[in-house]
Order: sequence, then structure tokens, then C-alpha cells
Amino acid sequence: MKAIQISHNQQLDVIEVEHPQTPNDKEVLLKICYAGFCGSDLNTFMGRNPMALNPVIPGHEVGAVIEAVGKDVPETLKPGMVVTCNPYTHCGKCASCRNQRVNACQHNETLGVQRHGAMKEYISLPWEKVIPAGSLTPKTCALIEPMSVGFHAVSRAQATDIDVVMVIGCGMVGMGAVVRSAMRGAIVIAADIDDEKLQLARQMGASHTINTKTEDVHQRLQEITEGYGPDVIIEAVGSPATYQMAVNEVAFTGRVICIGYAKTEVSLQTKYFVQKELDIRGSRNALPSDFRAVIHYLEQGSCPVETLVTKVIHPEQALETMRWWSENPGRVFRILVDFNA
Repeated sequence: MKAIQISHNQQLDVIEVEHPQTPNDKEVLLKICYAGFCGSDLNTFMGRNPMALNPVIPGHEVGAVIEAVGKDVPETLKPGMVVTCNPYTHCGKCASCRNQRVNACQHNETLGVQRHGAMKEYISLPWEKVIPAGSLTPKTCALIEPMSVGFHAVSRAQATDIDVVMVIGCGMVGMGAVVRSAMRGAIVIAADIDDEKLQLARQMGASHTINTKTEDVHQRLQEITEGYGPDVIIEAVGSPATYQMAVNEVAFTGRVICIGYAKTEVSLQTKYFVQKELDIRGSRNALPSDFRAVIHYLEQGSCPVETLVTKVIHPEQALETMRWWSENPGRVFRILVDFNA
């Protein structure tokens, strides 16, 4: 069967791998319909992702149909069901697992990063990692995982309807944070350098937008928050400038939630940590409850799914598409690979 394989030297190949014919007793065999490329895949392609296998089969954003189930799989999972998957592992023994925060397992291996992923025609997974997607289509299912990461960040922020939440970075993860913050009743400020993304952020729940390239961010925030600053700032970019912006602009006693991985060291005014008595929290991956919340949101039908899908391609177009993406990184929400043919 077909699979996509990425090497760290900007090489991508369509290869043949063994077809998993029958799942093990506690596994589910999935027919992959759509698998999404994400920013970590682009970083792998560009040689900037040291956590990834080299070469690696990517793919942890999945829309699939159950092909077959093992004999010990619960009856709630049946052939023909549309599903997505939780792509993370957890060891059950580390401090994170002991504290029931398995999303941050010290020894996590994510599909398509530390282990081969789902960007192939079929994959067998432990039944516990398979998530029924209700009435959603497989295409929509491929958006669940990245949005769940944004939803989880809002949970880490403990955002409520009395908060002003600023989300820096309006890619797919950031959009998830915008949506979840708005669903919780917060006033949402979306910040990005792309006006099209900011317009879409308004459509998805942001009350205010700031183009950080063309506007005075501090002045705009002071105007919007009546001089207080945002109660919560969610950093979903991963650059020194946006980390500094988050710490500098968040309100006194505010919360800074860190999703993005900065590629270089970040210099911060640590006096603000103390003077403002800040809560600075990491946010990694997502929990099953975050996946369920995204599915519930998407089933409501208000999400502009077609706008969030930048391209749908076939496996043979993947190399050309990754080269295009590397030259146009700001123009992409999600690229889906269609394995239906």
C-alpha cells in the first residue's frame, strides 16, 4: 500500500509498505481517508525537527473509517464508523502520567514524529486511541487534532467569561484557541501578521483583531482593555518576539500560555514574572476531553471547514506541495492528503 515518507534533507517519497491485513485482538484497523500535514511536518521536511525520525512516515491528523476490529475491542467501535485518533502515547509511570496529565507524558511518542504515522492507506491502532466522530465526515475529522491543541491551551488558561484572552498566531492551533475562548464567553483578541487570517478569526469568534506587523500592539491592547492588558495571552507562534510580547503585554496577575516551540533562545524581562505575579504555563498536545469538545463544536456546523482546508492533494503531489509550502508558510492552514483513491 502507498505511504508518504519524509527525510530531513527536503526529500519526500511515495513508498510501498506492508498492508496490515488483520488487526491484533485489541487493535482497530483504519482505512485512512484524509491525513493532514502540519507545521511539524514542514519542519521535518526542512530539517528543523530534531524530535522526528529520519526518515519518517508523517501523519497524526486523521480522518478515517473503521475497516475491521480485533476480538477484544469494545462493541462501541464497529466497522464503517467514521473516526479520528489520539496520536499520543503515554508510559503510565512518569510524573505527568502519575498526575493524570497523560498528554504531557515524559516519554510520549506522537504518530508521525517519534514513530511512524498515519499518512498511508491503512493503519492499525490500539482501540483506546480511536475516537468516534459522530456525524462528521472523514475530511472534517482531519481538523480535530490541531484544533484540540488550541482547546487544551484554553483549558490550561482556565479562561472564563470575565476574561480578555489574546491569541497570538492564527494558524489552526491558534484558531482552536480563538474558538474555545469565545465558546467560554471570553472577549477574544486575535493577533497575527496576515489580514486574511485575522478576518477568519473574527468569523470564528474573535471580538478584536490586531495585525502585529502594521499596528502598535501595546496601544491597541491598552485601548481594548481600558489600560489593564489581557487577562490571558496564548502564544501559538513560537518566536522570541511573540514570547516577549506575551510577557510584556499580559495584565498584572495574568496567565501566559505557551504552545509554540521557539527555535532559538528567548530573552525575557523576568522582573515581570515577579512584579505582575504571572502564571506562565506550558500547554502540550491535548486530552481526550479536548477531542470530544472539538467534535461537539464541529458537529454544530458553524465552523468554516472549507476555508480552513487550504489544499487537498493526492500522495503523488506531496513533494511539490511541500516545496510550495516551504516558500509560502504564511498562506497555509491545513493541507490534507486524500487516500480515498
